[in-house]
Amino acid sequence: MIILKNKKEFDILFIQKLSIWNIPSLSNKEGDIIISAPNYPVWIIFSRQSSYNNEHPRVITYINVQLIQLWFSLRKDILNYKDINYVSFFNNSSIFFIINIYSDKHWLALKYFKNTEVNIYNILILTGNSNIRDKN
Repeated sequence: MIILKNKKEFDILFIQKLSIWNIPSLSNKEGDIIISAPNYPVWIIFSRQSSYNNEHPRVITYINVQLIQLWFSLRKDILNYKDINYVSFFNNSSIFFIINIYSDKHWLALKYFKNTEVNIYNILILTGNSNIRDKN
């Protein structure tokens, strides 16, 4: 992912539906499938581990390490759904949230988000792909 190598222009990246990667391997000449996000030293990765062997994360949030003093944290204790990254951080003794959502063709993540009764406040960014089509 070329955008991750260019660390100077972005501080936070939200990615939905990441591609599956094949990397060279000694055991497989076509490459082994990687089911996780690529790591880069200048980025902190927030992604959930899949509970299924062949399922890869569909939402990934990258935070530039220059922002590490804001204490970012993936908050599964507040919103716990495989296709939602609910990330908190602190600034001037206040807590803020950024949310990255991937919703499939059945809108499962959006339905979960809508039906979850949690007091959500101080959201600075809510982004994602919603896959909602107009019926007209």
